[in-house]
Amino acid sequence: MRKSMPGLALAIATTLVAPAQADIVSLWDFNSPVADANTSTGNLLPALGGGTAATLGGVTASFSAGTGSSDPAGSDDSGWNTTTYASQGGGDKSRGVQFNVSTVGLKDIVLTYDLRHSNTSSRYELLQYSLDGINFTDFATFDGDAGDTWFNGRSVDLSGIAGVNDNASFAFRVVATFAPGTGAYSSSNDGSNYATNGTWRFDMVSVSAAPVPEPETYALMLAGLGVVGLAVRRRSRT
Repeated sequence: MRKSMPGLALAIATTLVAPAQADIVSLWDFNSPVADANTSTGNLLPALGGGTAATLGGVTASFSAGTGSSDPAGSDDSGWNTTTYASQGGGDKSRGVQFNVSTVGLKDIVLTYDLRHSNTSSRYELLQYSLDGINFTDFATFDGDAGDTWFNGRSVDLSGIAGVNDNASFAFRVVATFAPGTGAYSSSNDGSNYATNGTWRFDMVSVSAAPVPEPETYALMLAGLGVVGLAVRRRSRT
């Protein structure tokens, strides 16, 4: 059946204002660019999109098996294994990893990652974000309450923070932090003691986002709504 002018204009306007689909814009899987059947080798460049990854505060890193993460890779699944964390009672929120990703042209940012805690690693991990790549804001704390265990699909939704959108200097960190309300680290395994050589192993770190609509899209939307209003006014006069 043929649409009336108001119905057609409304359909166009509705299509234009529909939310954009979020997609993965940067992804680190830490696997070798060319599979080499060796999980002790890997890559810090994103497998998808752009950005940088680095350790913080004296943390050291290597590549190790990512078996148990959500990475679909088979025999060549590498993870980013980090160690040399702060001594007990010191360096709260100072050691971990940092990712810098431009969100220019993007909005509704969501971060996800997999993380394996060793028995003696810090039980609590804190995600921080930055709008300038220098100053960081605490945002979400996760409880890694089991040792030698992967916690897959950690997810942080930053869509409510306007400054994260369309930002060339966006960055985020995952850092070790004291147990809530204390001045000390807790170990992931209750039967172990926290140790500086405990490890966190990262895999499948991703940034998802939706495109920021172009000004032309808004102009078309307003034009479509204008047609709707004009048609309604004309109909009301007849």
